[in-house]
Amino acid sequence: MDRKDIEKLLPHRNSMLLLDEVVKEGDEAHGLYKVRGTEFFLDGHFPGSPIVPGVILCEILAQTACVLLDGTLSGDKLPVYAGLDKARFRSPVHPGDEFRTRCRITKSKGPFYFAEGEGYVGERTAITASFSFAIAERNQVCSQKS
Repeated sequence: MDRKDIEKLLPHRNSMLLLDEVVKEGDEAHGLYKVRGTEFFLDGHFPGSPIVPGVILCEILAQTACVLLDGTLSGDKLPVYAGLDKARFRSPVHPGDEFRTRCRITKSKGPFYFAEGEGYVGERTAITASFSFAIAERNQVCSQKS
């Protein structure tokens, strides 16, 4: 899947769509994000020595895992982060790096899905984590304030 295909599945847009491509292989999803160096989150993290924040790496993992739910998500459903556990940041990710992910769903119960994943730059492991998310109705998550 390229970005246009990913946009058909995930609600993320513009600077928060953090996958350039993703491939489903059996029960795993493999993603790719090319760190360009112009991302908003690099502006102040850290000036002169930019590093992709760990929370952004976690978001990339979650977006990769959500691709495994392509039959579950529709226009009125949104995947929402529910938890993050055992996140380990092992090596920094810098501008110019190709950050690759591998994620799998380990369990599901009701609207909740549990996953684990890893992120790499080349052969170097950058992050490992377990996380969960829920499938929510768009109107439960996105409401306008009067």
